[in-house]
Order: sequence, then C-alpha cells, then structure tokens
Amino acid sequence: MSIKEALQERILVIDGAMGTMIQRHKLTEEDYRGTRFANWHSDVKGNNDLLCITQPDIITGIHLQYLEAGADIIETNTFSSTSIAMADYDMQELAYELNVAAAKCVQNAIQQYKAKNPNSTEKFIAGSIGPLNKTLSLSPDVNNPGYRAVTFDEVVIAYTEQIRGLVDGGVDVLLVETIFDTLNAKAAIFAIKEYFRSIGQPELPIMISGTITDASGRTLSGQTLEAFYTSVAHAKPLSVGLNCALGAQEMRAHIEELSQIATCYTSAYPNAGLPNAMGEYDEAPHQTAHFIEEWAKNKFVNIVGGCCGTTPDHIKHMADNVRTIQPRNLPIVDKTI
Repeated sequence: MSIKEALQERILVIDGAMGTMIQRHKLTEEDYRGTRFANWHSDVKGNNDLLCITQPDIITGIHLQYLEAGADIIETNTFSSTSIAMADYDMQELAYELNVAAAKCVQNAIQQYKAKNPNSTEKFIAGSIGPLNKTLSLSPDVNNPGYRAVTFDEVVIAYTEQIRGLVDGGVDVLLVETIFDTLNAKAAIFAIKEYFRSIGQPELPIMISGTITDASGRTLSGQTLEAFYTSVAHAKPLSVGLNCALGAQEMRAHIEELSQIATCYTSAYPNAGLPNAMGEYDEAPHQTAHFIEEWAKNKFVNIVGGCCGTTPDHIKHMADNVRTIQPRNLPIVDKTI
C-alpha cells in the first residue's frame, strides 16, 4: 500500500521529537565523535545528525520506540544534513553520507518492528529536509538589509545533494519541514523536481510543513498562512501542514484555516505546548493528544504527530485517540473555473 492509499483510509501518525529523545541519552563529546571522528579538529557535540554515523543503534532505537508507539511515518534524522548546515562543524563533505545513513537507520528500525509485528500496517520513511541555518529572504546583517549569506543556486545545490542521499537511502516521501522562509522551501521544491527530472524517474511524494512563529499568524519571513500555501501549491504536494514554534492550543486556529484552503492532505505536528522558563516542554501526552483528537473530529487533519518536546508517550496517546476517527476528505475542486 502506498502512502497515498493509506491516507484515503485513515489518519496517519508521524513520529515525535528526535532531539528530545537524544537528550535522554546524555551523550558526551566523545559519544558524538565515535571512533571515526575521535580526532576531529572542532567540537561536534550537538550535531545530532552525525549520530546516524557514529551512534546508529541509538538513532535506530529511537525510531523503533516511535514505531512501537503507533507511528505510521518515521522521519529520518536529517534535519540539518546539508552541506550548508554541516559547515558549522566543518563537515559539509559528509552531507550525502549522512542522508544515506539516516535512511538506513529508519529501514533497520522498521525491519525490527515488522519482525515482531508481521501483521502491522505499512510504515513509511519520510526524508526530513530542514529549513537551513541561512535564509534567502532575510539579511543576517541589520546594517545591510540587502545582503544575503547564501544564494538561491547555492541552496539548490545543497538540497540536491541531500535529496540524492535520501533517495539512495530508500525513503518513501520527501518532507520539506519547519519552513520559516518560503524562498528556502521553493529552492528545496525546485531541487526535488530537477533531481527527479535529471534521473528520469517519477517524483516521490512531497510533504510540506511550515512554521507560524507567533500570534501574528505569519511565518518569520512575513507571510500569512494563505500566502504560504499559495506559494508552495505549485509543487502539487501530497500534504501541506504546520509544525514547531507553537503548541497545539496555539496552533488550532491556523490548522483550521489551512484545512479550509488546502486542496491536498493536511498535516499538523505541534510542540508539546510552549517552552517554560528553562526551555523545556511540560505538556503531558494526554493533553497534547486531547487537542489532536479534537482537530481530527472536526476534520482538520489527515496526518498528525509531534514536534519539540514530544515523546513516544505523546505519539501513543495520539495514535490511540485518532485510530477510529475518519480522516478529512479532500475538497472537490471545480476545474472549470
């Protein structure tokens, strides 16, 4: 069964936070380095994507926990696996390898899960494509608003390398997520389409997920939700949704709006509430799941899950709560207009 076919039958559940789960392992600098990078010339602690190479068992184990919690879609641990983002650690040459290794971690987790649960529903691998640490729409220099730290072509090249690694690693869908600058997302979309055109193969389905940064209802680069959707609709995505920045309670109005304007499937994976003074997330699994269940009953969503602060417990509560709820139907578009 393809992911498109699964979405016609039920609400799918995507996994929760990776960083939150990695933090539980209390890894040291040496753990991040592993044997291969023991003598690396700069600190690498905090480079969570590197763990797909140096600590693959930990990453595979986290994926497995989310599968056991009821997730249908597992994201690769590749949020920052581009040459642009990896330049922070002088590891830009690893970009392709990181993406292949991350996809293999998810494959291994799914194989382990299916060995224990041979009659389970189909599981899907989403290749996570993050927003980058450089933006095409905003200047990093307040004294020079016209300056950009990166060009559109450079972003396309970086994303193309990531996409190639994810595809070679065997992902089922490409997830352009946590979008705060739609121009970066457009570069990712362009890279996806050009890549598949260049290799002469059909495109993988594309999931797109933006971020509304505050109560203004806009992305960081200033777009309203409707403008954001209009800007990416040309990609003919499998789904469009929102993640990160807000908890479910704060995200509700935006998800409702998106459900009314999107002609594709919709997704939502909010944080576990808003962070406290220490930057930690206090919202309990049953609380987050309660909000998600209400969205599902009101036909706002087709894909649900969690972002920052969420755990397998959050995902299990969500999966249990939406299991018997019918998914949002796609609107009928009058093509004569």
